Amino acid sequence: MPIARREAEIIWEGPLARGTGTLTSGSGALDELAVTWGSRTERPDGKTSPEELIAAAHASCFAMALALVLGENKTPPDRVRVSAGCTLDEVDGAPRITTVELTVRAQVPGLDATDLERTVARAADLCPVSNALHGNVEVNVRSELVLGVETAPIR
Repeated sequence: MPIARREAEIIWEGPLARGTGTLTSGSGALDELAVTWGSRTERPDGKTSPEELIAAAHASCFAMALALVLGENKTPPDRVRVSAGCTLDEVDGAPRITTVELTVRAQVPGLDATDLERTVARAADLCPVSNALHGNVEVNVRSELVLGVETAPIR
């Protein structure tokens, strides 16, 4: 029996270049998200894209996997911040998601940079989204140990 099953639906109207889609999710958390080709390939203008949703899924999943590994290591994090960038490129004349860049900033008392690298590598092995992308998308992870309180978003 599966641990969980989540659902989402999009209703797309019109041709690709001028059409629009409205995404809804079973949980209600993603209801009425607008999706367009322009938001995917040009300016988002308040709309989302599959790549942004993959980035969000990967960042949140990786943060959970890292928190798990750090907890198992008896060094639970004060804060983990993971940002993700998902790249859509043209490959052989077709659009393809080619890379995901993860940046991990962790505030973990009692942990040094070497330990962080080890736990990040273990989290990468455990993260279900990383595993779903494995073999199809290049995933690069950078990590940094943060001392003190960090409030600004990663850019």
